[in-house]
Amino acid sequence: MAPVALAPSPITPTVDFDRDGVQHGFLRLPYSRDDSAWGSVMIPLTVVRNGSGPTALLTGANHGDEYEGAVALFDLAQTLTADRVAGRVIIVPAMNYPAFQAGTRTSPIDKGNLNRSFPGRPDGTVTQKIADYFTRELLPLTDLVMDIHSGGRTLDFVPFAAAHILPDKDQEARCFAAVAAFAAPFSMRMLEIDAVGMYDTTAEELGKTFVTTELGGGGTGRAETIAIAKRGVRNVLRHAGILTDGQSPDRQAEASRWLDMPSGDCFRFAEDSGLIEACVDLGQPVRAGDLLARIHPIGRTGLAPAEYRAALDGILAARHFPGLVKAGDCIAVVGTVES
Repeated sequence: MAPVALAPSPITPTVDFDRDGVQHGFLRLPYSRDDSAWGSVMIPLTVVRNGSGPTALLTGANHGDEYEGAVALFDLAQTLTADRVAGRVIIVPAMNYPAFQAGTRTSPIDKGNLNRSFPGRPDGTVTQKIADYFTRELLPLTDLVMDIHSGGRTLDFVPFAAAHILPDKDQEARCFAAVAAFAAPFSMRMLEIDAVGMYDTTAEELGKTFVTTELGGGGTGRAETIAIAKRGVRNVLRHAGILTDGQSPDRQAEASRWLDMPSGDCFRFAEDSGLIEACVDLGQPVRAGDLLARIHPIGRTGLAPAEYRAALDGILAARHFPGLVKAGDCIAVVGTVES
């Protein structure tokens, strides 16, 4: 039986991806609702093109409560000029725009987690339609994909750029070379615990050079992590030969420290609900067996807290951010340090 052909995407770009120069516009997605019968979701984007050359697709706010990428990319869209580009840069500062407007991880329209909705559907929910457009229309245009994440409201990370271990070792080498070019304080060989439906996986399966990040968290952007994002984006564009501003990559004073997530032992998940007591701060070294956190019961006094310990040596790369925790929450991630 022949595969069923997908319907065309309902999303219409207001820019011409093949035209030279700088264009600011939108991805317009029809969305009929109570307050606007013929309304649309208008996702801002910028295209900067100058002749032939590779294409980079840069995205932020895949999750709407993560801000470093949005700040860095709104800034890049406003400042990048075509005379400093060889090829094309497609900038989408707020990929899940409804979630970004609401300041939430998932869309307020359909509760869709965009980064678990790929490859999407042209006849699905609003979130699925956005995923489908990126899968079928934008990703095929690109050579390099950079998706800038941070921890959102519930996680906090040491600032790192990352790529994944891939079956295609040539592709993997391109991805890690771009991670090194980003020059974050940390660089991660990343393991995903929930990779189904991810943008990362879709881009990688299409053979793209893919770089992601985790730059802080807590539902805000700090001056330090925003500066890392701004510098890193331009570094990777220079590395790819797309940004031709005559500047060398802007490296930080000390070399990036490489981390690895070799197995599920990196993660600790709460089996109790209550008040979390951090026993190690981000970036601090830990040994297997070290106490990472305690969770205190809050229903009554006089009960001993549950203790959570590291399963391997490394550094604390991520932690639960709010003071209260629920059973099932990820409370700590230990990254091993590469020698």
